[in-house]
This record gives sequence, structure tokens and C-alpha cells, in this order.
Amino acid sequence: MSRTHVTCTVNGDEVDFLAADDTSLLDALREELGLTGAKEGCGTGDCGACSILLDGRLNCSCLVFAPEAEGRDIVTVEGLADGDHLHPLQQAFLEGAALQCGVCTPGFLVAAKALLDENPDPTETEIRYGLAGNLCRCTGYDKIVRAVQEAAVQLNGAGK
Repeated sequence: MSRTHVTCTVNGDEVDFLAADDTSLLDALREELGLTGAKEGCGTGDCGACSILLDGRLNCSCLVFAPEAEGRDIVTVEGLADGDHLHPLQQAFLEGAALQCGVCTPGFLVAAKALLDENPDPTETEIRYGLAGNLCRCTGYDKIVRAVQEAAVQLNGAGK
């Protein structure tokens, strides 16, 4: 099978890799680039565990073919932190105990970032709607929603 050379930006860095035409972006991120934050939960785009930002829009990376990333800008959960400094969403998830097994957490964090980028002061209903494409089987959703609310406060400067 032929492989396509793909050049794109991932978490602010230009990267390139080879991928078969039928390779998912999720597999390329994990296997070619070593970015294992995004998880395969379902492989059908129903669980959100593989969520990434593709040109600023939330996408399930299991539904994107790797060659489609050519020239695109990708943000994964690994790109949220600034070195050792956690993104306010990551900090709020930790402090609010909004995670357990961790399989869904990267997808929730990326989906929450997409939501807060678009709507910096969402209501609880808007948060629940914005995260509706992500499933968790361990924590329940209340702690996750509260963590996103706290991160919104921090990002808006009210927590400083």
C-alpha cells in the first residue's frame, strides 16, 4: 500500500510523517508522532476520547484520515499545557477530581477548550451541550462540568 507524506502543525510545531491513505489521524498521532493522549474508545466517533482541534474545530481524530491533515493545524491534549504549567482546564480537572481512569479525560479537556475558545462564559447547560459528544463511564459528569466552570472563571481573570 502506498504511503503519503504529510506535513502539518501539531501543537505549534511543524511535523511530517508518512501514512497509508486509510490510516486514521488518531493512529498517526499515536504511532508516528508518539502523542498518546488521544485514545481510541470506539473508533466510530461516538465517545470523544480521541478529540482534537483541527484548524480550531473539534474533531474526532478516529474519523479523519491522516493524509487529510496535510497543511492543517492540529492541537492535541499534549498541546494544552505550557511546558510544566498546566492549562487552567487541566488544573481544574485535577483539583476538582474530574477524572478517574483517564481514558476519556484528554477528549473532555480538548472539547472543553474548544467550548471555552468559542464561549468564554458558558452556562451549565451550554457546557453540558458542548461536552455532549464525550462519554465517561467512571466519574459522572457533574465534576467535569464544575471543573469547566472553574476553568472559565480562571481564564476570565476572576480567579486571580
